[in-house]
Amino acid sequence: MNVLVTGGAGFIGSHFVLRHKERFPDDFLVVLDKLTYAGKKEYLQPVLDRIRFIHGDITNTLLVADLAKQYAIDAMVNFAAETHVDRSIQNAVPFIHTNILGVQSLIEVCKKSPHILLLNISTDEVYGDLKDGDPPCTVDTVLRPSSPYAATKAAGDLLLLSAIRTFGIHARITRCTNNYGPHQADEKFLPTVIRHAMKDERIPVYREGKNKRDWLYVSDHTDAIELVLTKGKDGQIYLIAADAELQNIDAAKQLLSVLGKPHSLIEFVEDRPGHDWRYALDASSILALDWKPKISFEDGLRRTVEWYRRAGRRSPLPAGEG
Repeated sequence: MNVLVTGGAGFIGSHFVLRHKERFPDDFLVVLDKLTYAGKKEYLQPVLDRIRFIHGDITNTLLVADLAKQYAIDAMVNFAAETHVDRSIQNAVPFIHTNILGVQSLIEVCKKSPHILLLNISTDEVYGDLKDGDPPCTVDTVLRPSSPYAATKAAGDLLLLSAIRTFGIHARITRCTNNYGPHQADEKFLPTVIRHAMKDERIPVYREGKNKRDWLYVSDHTDAIELVLTKGKDGQIYLIAADAELQNIDAAKQLLSVLGKPHSLIEFVEDRPGHDWRYALDASSILALDWKPKISFEDGLRRTVEWYRRAGRRSPLPAGEG
């Protein structure tokens, strides 16, 4: 199979590329990445001699179409996205560009090459805020995005669903809970804790840190994506979750314990606008494909911290780590 991986030098995308190439060495992978602050070509170093890397923007429809034709692409897996809520509150334009126009660009290519399967990687944040005691969101839960980031991801999903119905393209969507692990952008919550703690600096935590998130180690997520790619059904949405909800404050404390740092480094700061209280997904759709998470939160934190320590010693991430 020939696969175009968009955003393949980013956090989740790079893990997908490394693990896919390890498991399916005969597949030909083309990685298209704009290399913004969240993407680094070095993450792909272990497999760069066995893939084709293209520096470019998915909104360049002519480029994507040319790559699809030149490399006889069978499937596209779209990880390309602007993802940070705080950045979207400050300026939503880059999020509209990548998360909406980027998805539409891929749709245009699929309309002209209807044999291509498009798998779009989305987020649980499209469902918005849950209260304590609310049941997990299902594929039929109404979308109520709270941030410009979540709204643009929801818009991309809806464009794709409409293209499936109107144009009959082959496409699937995954929505996942909070990921963590090596390669994650520095501004995200757990990397922020690690970076500050390793320097014995104060760690900013919004409000009292009571917001709840369901944490999934990145390789467990990419394993689920592989199953949707190979065993999923067109037109379906698959929800991926670890069923491991934690308050942010408890996640930060566990991470500090792994680092051997005092919990007193935590400093509560003013909450951000529209901060969602809780996310939770009903993962029955992905469980039906015989998936289950393998990495516990505690083990995942240890693996993540070790990667940061290796990175500090300039040691690359091994292929298929996790």
